[in-house]
Amino acid sequence: MFPADSACSNTMARKNHIPLSLTIGLLLSAIALYLTFSNIPLRELVAYLKTVNYWWIIPSMAIALLSFLVRVIRWQLLLQPVKKTPFWSAFHPLMIGFMANCLLPARVGELARPIIFYKRENVSFSMVLATVGAERVFDIVMLLSFLAVALINVDINPAIEIPFGNYQLNKATLSMIGSTTLRLCVILIAGIIFVMLRQGRTLIRRTVVKMPALLFFTTASFKKKLQQKLDLKSAVILNNFAKGFTLLKSPKKIGLCIALSFIVWALMAGSYYVMSFGCPGIDISFFEMWAVMVIICLFISLPSAPGFWGIWEAGGIFGLLIFGIPAKEAAGFTLANHVFQMVPVIVVGLISAIITGINVMQIVYRTHVGS
Repeated sequence: MFPADSACSNTMARKNHIPLSLTIGLLLSAIALYLTFSNIPLRELVAYLKTVNYWWIIPSMAIALLSFLVRVIRWQLLLQPVKKTPFWSAFHPLMIGFMANCLLPARVGELARPIIFYKRENVSFSMVLATVGAERVFDIVMLLSFLAVALINVDINPAIEIPFGNYQLNKATLSMIGSTTLRLCVILIAGIIFVMLRQGRTLIRRTVVKMPALLFFTTASFKKKLQQKLDLKSAVILNNFAKGFTLLKSPKKIGLCIALSFIVWALMAGSYYVMSFGCPGIDISFFEMWAVMVIICLFISLPSAPGFWGIWEAGGIFGLLIFGIPAKEAAGFTLANHVFQMVPVIVVGLISAIITGINVMQIVYRTHVGS
């Protein structure tokens, strides 16, 4: 096979990853949608949606957008070791990334954001990617903290059993999801600390350099060249990744990021709570709605279709049923809230793409075939 043929085959294989991711996500979302709404009469759901006071959408969406402005400020802080970044230079890539998550499969927005930023600002991609990773660490830790507080303080009937396909969702289910996420969080944080240590990076490099030795069918000169390339590449990537987490060495800035993360999620919970004012039958406290939001976030961490359809509804209905909200009202609120949480993100993301001249599909392609 000629080199050109090989490159073409690799490109086609990577292109095929996009429809594969979409297919898996659509399948899981379709199953979740079916299981979620199979016991809810469609006619009653439509009738309920007609009773919603949609004027409450305006303040709800305004609060949700405010949470994204706080996200931008937090990301600016995380980007300081990489490059001092003006507000709008951070705002546009962030909103385009979240828009991509709403419209496209495989959460490509998580990679689209750093790709856009490093192309526009001419900085290291691996360092920018590390800041997005740090952001996710703060989000996970905050959500797990909220879940722990909710399980302790919110009145959840321990005997409640909610059927979901072949599963029974109950308080133990929440505890299991929370403990699993906690373990993953601990592993993630341990991995970050390991990479930040010089000894850890050295050990990783040595391991990577030894890998060509497994290619027993190649020549010694080829192995040596490959070892040199891998050593150089891994050194650059690991050092840049560690630099991207430089902020985590400052207790003061860590505290500020934790405070900003708290504000982000408090605003999101507030957005959900305000939306409930226009939805008949949704009579729960702000703290209970906060717990529902956390449950939705845990559910949407699973693979799903673009926009988290199906998985979001499953989490929202499960959360509301725990607090005694009837299935019809829970389904109506969750469906309406899902739509109006996404609309402003998509609109603002599209405006950001137009302003910056970003070709979103080209960025998506790069997230799968490399930048």
